[in-house]
Amino acid sequence: MFVIGECVIENEVAGASFACDVHACRGACCTLPGGRGAPLEDAEADEIARALPHAGQFLTRASLRAIESGGIVEGPAGDLATPCIAGRECVYAYFEEGIARCSFEAAYERGLTQWRKPLSCHLFPIRIRHFGKDEIHYEMIAECAPGRARGELQRVPLAEFLREPLTRRFGEAWYQEFLRACGARAAADDRAGAC
Repeated sequence: MFVIGECVIENEVAGASFACDVHACRGACCTLPGGRGAPLEDAEADEIARALPHAGQFLTRASLRAIESGGIVEGPAGDLATPCIAGRECVYAYFEEGIARCSFEAAYERGLTQWRKPLSCHLFPIRIRHFGKDEIHYEMIAECAPGRARGELQRVPLAEFLREPLTRRFGEAWYQEFLRACGARAAADDRAGAC
């Protein structure tokens, strides 16, 4: 692990390659089984409430009914998440040509809202855990194998692929320091591998 500011980062983040391949994974990150949706910061409940009138146009009646009956988020403060349908797909997902997509992102891309989507979704396949300090953890799930393969083929470091959400969360100065640290660690790993 290495530290940037007040954040602890797993070593795997530095050397990983990744470039999401939604046509291969079919938006699997929006439909993972497990019963809970995307982790949320408490303030994101207000963002969801503001964005939902615009994002709702992309949702099915089943999703809208689930939101109406169960609420826009689930869990207690400090442990909020997006609700799921049948313990699987995020209630805010919709399907386009068989690919799960985010209704918030659809509204954002059309200029209907200023909020893109929950930060944990934007950052995936990394997650931020809170243990006194923020800890960046790389979630290497099987469903993201196409993204790892595409990242390796196109030589896209995970750290660069996630520039926008990492900057959104930690700021540009932190991100630049993080990028330098990842480059240095990857170079050291390459040298060690060549020995």
